[in-house]
Amino acid sequence: MMYQKELDIALSAVSAAARLCRGARQTLVDAESVSKKDRSPVTIADFGSQAIISLALGAAFPNDPIVGEEDAAILRENDFLRRKVHELVAMEAGPVEESPVLEAIDRGAGEVDFSKRFWTVDPIDGTKGFLRGEQYAVALALVEGGRVVLGVLGCPNFSVGGAESGGALFYAVAGGGAFSAPIGDRDMAGHALNALPIRVDETLDPALARFCESLESGHSDHETHQKICERLGVTAPPCRMDSQAKYAAVASGGASIYLRLPRGTEYREKIWDHAAGALIVEAAGGRVTDFSGNALSFASGRTLEGHRGILATNGRLHDKVLQAIEASVML
Repeated sequence: MMYQKELDIALSAVSAAARLCRGARQTLVDAESVSKKDRSPVTIADFGSQAIISLALGAAFPNDPIVGEEDAAILRENDFLRRKVHELVAMEAGPVEESPVLEAIDRGAGEVDFSKRFWTVDPIDGTKGFLRGEQYAVALALVEGGRVVLGVLGCPNFSVGGAESGGALFYAVAGGGAFSAPIGDRDMAGHALNALPIRVDETLDPALARFCESLESGHSDHETHQKICERLGVTAPPCRMDSQAKYAAVASGGASIYLRLPRGTEYREKIWDHAAGALIVEAAGGRVTDFSGNALSFASGRTLEGHRGILATNGRLHDKVLQAIEASVML
């Protein structure tokens, strides 16, 4: 299979990062979280997760650039946080010096030619969900020529089909279908065990559809989402959760529609918030566009420049939702 090495490394790295996050969450205290300039919470798990993934990618693909959400500036100024992150990474990755950990985190902030091959990582997508003990995801995607060719989501609090589990991996390679597997369930070669194909649901009637959106009303326009759903005749209440777990819900048939319209017209979506999830939905038979029906392009930089609103569906409902958007939203 194309990208087999990339997939094996990505699955292993995301699994390790998800384990690190889960362990950090069990012992997290308020003193171990800080605030970035945009006031969103950042924890030692964010930095540790990005370090684990960057170290793995650097060892396997030393020439591949990485676009990450975090850099190590805060850690270089805070001895306590730096020591905690180093301890977490060493527990998961084995003995490693502090300097390579910081360099691995900083690798995500380097210069990138977005028209070529690069990885993009969100070490904890949905940090507030992580802090609440609810949904969050470790997201990793490989992009080539502006097109996502591989995506992995590690969702430590997600259960597939209502089954109790220790979390799930969702992954896809372009043209190869989408799959889920228990986190950490791997053979000696690093391949995911007990992986099962996933598909979007077959809902044709919008009145029977379930839709999901961000939990935080500050992250997306719940009122406009509601107008769209009313026009469609959707009767079920929204499923609200943090992170790209919403993409996982659509890809695995737990929801038919995912709507995301930011409140501010100036806001531009970050590529690491959508790359992995969008590919997984599409590989599972769904469709992902902006609110104007344009396919997402990941070649413009760290943001989805030129795109307004994100729509992911089971594919069958996509055109109907776009029509409802056109009638409800001033873009």
